[in-house]
Amino acid sequence: MNVDRHLGGFYAVLDREDESLARALVIDGGAMILQVRIKPRGMAASADAFDIVRIARMARRVCDEVGAALVVNDRVDIAMAVRADGVHLGQTDLPISDARRIAGDRLFIGVSTHDLAQVRAACAAGADYIGFGPVFATTTKANPDAVQGLDGLRAAVAIAGRVPIVAIGGVKAEQAAALYEAGASAVCAIGAVNDAADVGRVARSMRRS
Repeated sequence: MNVDRHLGGFYAVLDREDESLARALVIDGGAMILQVRIKPRGMAASADAFDIVRIARMARRVCDEVGAALVVNDRVDIAMAVRADGVHLGQTDLPISDARRIAGDRLFIGVSTHDLAQVRAACAAGADYIGFGPVFATTTKANPDAVQGLDGLRAAVAIAGRVPIVAIGGVKAEQAAALYEAGASAVCAIGAVNDAADVGRVARSMRRS
């Protein structure tokens, strides 16, 4: 699958087991890419693989209704098991080269980056797209990386060249236009969308106008 055609607007993240939320993001909100990103509960070091598989299979069904791409966070094995289109890797996850060796051409690979050196490294390693941020201050992470701002985003876009950039971190609907103007191929917001009273409406406002 060509990831470029799915990165023309809002990049949605499903952060809980909630089919109504998944449908609001993809069906009502029009997101053409949905990442399943389930964080551990309690004192667990990682989320239960069984739970992630169950949620990802539900998300796969929802994405299939409109031809949206499904991405699994962190786990190449689960992404392949649930027939996802891609996997998204963090800086401390499996290296791109190893993920590519395991998945071959079955998955596109995205990578989270938090500074320009990481953008260069991800491009050199062959990332299919890059998440860059936090562009703005965020409360989603307990220990967020340094805020990069719009100038940092512009610099990341210039370095990445033809590799699409997804802007993430503290993004609100009123900031989406500025992110697209700075060169982002897509914008990602979690709390500002997933916790909204009308998820579909806010998701639609994140799309490129």
